[in-house]
Amino acid sequence: MFDIERWQEIFDTIRKNKLRTFLTGLSVASGIFILVILLGFGQGMQNGISEEFKGDAVTSIWVWPGRTTIEYKGLNPGRRVQLRNENYQTVQAMFDGDYEKASILYFPSNVKVVYNNDLLVYDVVGTNGDLQRIENEFLSAGRYINEIDVQENAKVAVISNKIKREVFGHLDTPIGEYISISGAGFKIVGVFGEYGEEEGEEERIFIPISTAQLAFSGSDKISNLNFMLPEMESFEATVQKNNDFTARLLTYLKQAHVVAPEDDRAIYIWNPIQDAERFYQLMGGIKLFFWVIGFFTIVAGVVSVSNIMLIVVKERTREIGIRKALGAKPWSIIGMIMHEAIFVTAISGFAGLIFSMGLLEIVGPYVEVDYILNPSVNFNVAVSTVLLLMVAGSLAGFFPAWKAVKVQVIEALRDE
Repeated sequence: MFDIERWQEIFDTIRKNKLRTFLTGLSVASGIFILVILLGFGQGMQNGISEEFKGDAVTSIWVWPGRTTIEYKGLNPGRRVQLRNENYQTVQAMFDGDYEKASILYFPSNVKVVYNNDLLVYDVVGTNGDLQRIENEFLSAGRYINEIDVQENAKVAVISNKIKREVFGHLDTPIGEYISISGAGFKIVGVFGEYGEEEGEEERIFIPISTAQLAFSGSDKISNLNFMLPEMESFEATVQKNNDFTARLLTYLKQAHVVAPEDDRAIYIWNPIQDAERFYQLMGGIKLFFWVIGFFTIVAGVVSVSNIMLIVVKERTREIGIRKALGAKPWSIIGMIMHEAIFVTAISGFAGLIFSMGLLEIVGPYVEVDYILNPSVNFNVAVSTVLLLMVAGSLAGFFPAWKAVKVQVIEALRDE
């Protein structure tokens, strides 16, 4: 029930102690403001890290060979592991259904690229069509390498936008133009989009893997194996499937190339989702740390409110004694003190919440810092903050209110 007299008492107390109430409320508002800003930037860091992983499919797995470091089954260390087509075909048969896409890469050496008698300093890479999906490459013109190109050993090439600008800037489109790769003519059939400045794909010319192996003495050599696994219902399930696939793949490759199980340098596997898992775990820790800092900042504000309410109880000792003498119930006195504490805490906290969220909404989209993208707070965080405010206000008022209940009537009436 709405008690207008109690509200009149609360506003009367606030009017009599404007500066005290303002400074107390400022401490609570500051605590909420700091908490929301910290959580907002924590979310911004998570957004930034998620954006970084968009460059490649996060469920992809990359395999490349190294050198053995351990003697195994009579074979000396120092052997270079060489992946071959047979390995790719065996993995396809063994793991059929466990992955969505698979690609292979071959990097031929001592390859010369020429256009209009000009020597071009770019890398040539043999691959198949699935690399486009695994690398999240988008085409700005033409098409990508496909399986028909691989089956027919086609002499076609796909270049980057950077190569298009640097070499074919005088043309409307390079599609249909020919470049010479080690004396053989390759027709340009596609142009793929940009990458980050540190990515090497901008410097590469992609051709069918079969053509690269046939034309550049590659035989059946493979430089890299790449796979993209499906995403599961949860992040944890996706991580588990990725780890299982990685373990089984590594076991097969070590057995096929007679590598000691404990040799970690003979075959390397990069699993981006493991990096993502570590980053997300780190972000979880950072967010928890921000919550702790914000919580204790709010506690400082709550202590201020509680101290002020103790002063209020002291100032109103005689009034409380009179109320008790007239038959006021203990919970009536507790409600009177807690009502004022919750009101001051709530108004101050909501002011800090609204100001901080407004600041994030205005400034967030313009923040341009590495690994921080659009810092903001979602609805759940706002609700959690409101609940925290309610609990904080109740605690701030309860202990002073309990002290008020303990006031003896005779001693209260003697108070001046």
